[in-house]
Amino acid sequence: MDVLNQTRVTQFIFLGLTDNWVLERLFFMAFSAMYVLTLWGNILIMVTIVFTPRLSTPMYFFLSNLSFIDICHSSVTVPKMLEGLIFDRKIISFDNCIAQLFFLHLFACGEILLLTIMAYDRYVAICAPLHYPNVMNMRVCVQLVFVLWLAGTVHSLVQTFLTIRLPYCGPNVIDSYFCNVPPVIKLACTDTCLTGMLIVSNRGTISLSCFLALVASYTIILFSLRKQSAEGRRKALSTCLAHFMVVALFFGHVIFICTQPDTSFSTDKLVSVFYTVVTPLLNPFTDTFRNEEIKSAMKHLRQRRVFS
Repeated sequence: MDVLNQTRVTQFIFLGLTDNWVLERLFFMAFSAMYVLTLWGNILIMVTIVFTPRLSTPMYFFLSNLSFIDICHSSVTVPKMLEGLIFDRKIISFDNCIAQLFFLHLFACGEILLLTIMAYDRYVAICAPLHYPNVMNMRVCVQLVFVLWLAGTVHSLVQTFLTIRLPYCGPNVIDSYFCNVPPVIKLACTDTCLTGMLIVSNRGTISLSCFLALVASYTIILFSLRKQSAEGRRKALSTCLAHFMVVALFFGHVIFICTQPDTSFSTDKLVSVFYTVVTPLLNPFTDTFRNEEIKSAMKHLRQRRVFS
């Protein structure tokens, strides 16, 4: 309680992406379009899966959850960034900064765990197809998603608690366009070495363990494909390659962030933009819109709407 009473900073100032007026307007138009496409693409996927009975399978259940997380993940940071670009309001209150930090980690951790679950789903479907209906029934899928959100909440609470327990009594300028743990704790009026180590170990353990699980799953899948027919290999590779593209896009930034020591961390704004703006947009196009069943279901829904 004494530590919290020392907190004097009531707001933070973002330096943003640039201080060039022309670039800010160009960024605003580009990122606004990308954000609208992100919302449109992911909402379209969720609606298609929900209103198409034949897509009521574990794979599409997880894809709809991935779309929901992508919408939430992007919405945590992009609207505030757009506000700063067009209105030049690059200020955020301390409470809102902590809330942004919490939800950023909640949805990021949720996406990491969901991608790992999706890899396990593909592993069971390809390597043990006869056991798949029993192993990955809808009850198990719902339980896995519940555990995903529970684990994400615990992770976010740990990150948030380690951040707000520090005293903030002086500098309040964040060299970024959103609140994240490394740039925020740099502003603390105390030594953050131990806190930084705890934060990195918490994030790194989750990210690297999930990444290793993903690599192991896809390695086993690739070896098992040698026993499949040519058509089976083609379908399996099409699904797995699309999912692996999403994994590579997401984990590239996550591993880069989580393996950096907080004492020497310097936020790469271009990488952060790719992580918060571009990746949620690319996920629907790399992992779903290439799927023939999804495209067929969308066409059917569109025709049904026209006739109705």
